[in-house]
Amino acid sequence: MTEQTPIDFRTPAIRAIRIERDAIDALESRIGDHFSRACELIMNCKGRVVVTGMGKSGHIGNKIAATLASTGTPSFFVHPGEASHGDMGMITSQDVVIAISNSGNTSEVVTILPLIKRMGAPLISMTGNANSTLAREALANLDVSVQVEACPLGLAPTSSTTATLVMGDALAVALLEARGFSAEDFAFSHPGGSLGRRLLLRVSDIMHTGDRIPVVDPNTTLSSALLEISRKGLGMTTVVDDQGTLVGIFTDGDLRRTLDRAVDIHNTPIHEIMTRHGRTIQADHLAAEALNVMDELKINALPVTDDTGALVGAINMHDLLRAGVI
Repeated sequence: MTEQTPIDFRTPAIRAIRIERDAIDALESRIGDHFSRACELIMNCKGRVVVTGMGKSGHIGNKIAATLASTGTPSFFVHPGEASHGDMGMITSQDVVIAISNSGNTSEVVTILPLIKRMGAPLISMTGNANSTLAREALANLDVSVQVEACPLGLAPTSSTTATLVMGDALAVALLEARGFSAEDFAFSHPGGSLGRRLLLRVSDIMHTGDRIPVVDPNTTLSSALLEISRKGLGMTTVVDDQGTLVGIFTDGDLRRTLDRAVDIHNTPIHEIMTRHGRTIQADHLAAEALNVMDELKINALPVTDDTGALVGAINMHDLLRAGVI
């Protein structure tokens, strides 16, 4: 049986990475007047940025539109073939169009250029051919040309799509900084993600309120306080005075320390063994801040108070876990 020569997968892979890296490096010198003009057109846009492209350029365009939309520039993708069959109605004169084509002469894209021009929507192109139809029709052309594709056949879009994607990211980041887009703004675009929950979710959104708050008065016996802890399931109970002001807290940890002292649980009032002046948090604070406090103090629950010290809620580590803050 003839022994097969091992296949070398690493060499072509490394060559592809180097070729694409060179294509990205070449983009730096092209961030000039046309790039600035494209940013100005988008900053002044009263509608949305509409990205279009065919084939692999379309896939890259979809990602660019998504990145713009999540970083403060309202944007969506329109397939150029569908645009010729009704989806042109999605584009208005208030929009800015980014058309992507490596050749700059893709028929489906070129077909809709007169319609875009007629409605008066500013056109930005991303092409690998500065002399193409698309580049000539655009108010700003972003040069994403490459010397060679990473594909050894020179057929599969590889370096060219990478360069286009990076140029799109550069555009999105430049606009993000120009708008003063913040982490909290980003969170509003990603409310379902962990970052969104950490930056948007307030203590008031997840805290226990009303009858769900474990609460006893200062003269309640330890045994009765333990029943309240068991009923409410937060691993602690708050202690409030007649005015509803928080005066202390009693936790599972306090119970362990108390039992070491052989305290009479049936006759000892909770005010003698509770923790006074414990850490609290207010309802309008971020839930992530409550998590930081619990981590710092190695505790599992926090009373929630208002500006006057009145008890308004309670929150524990399980609430934060269920809400996805952790």
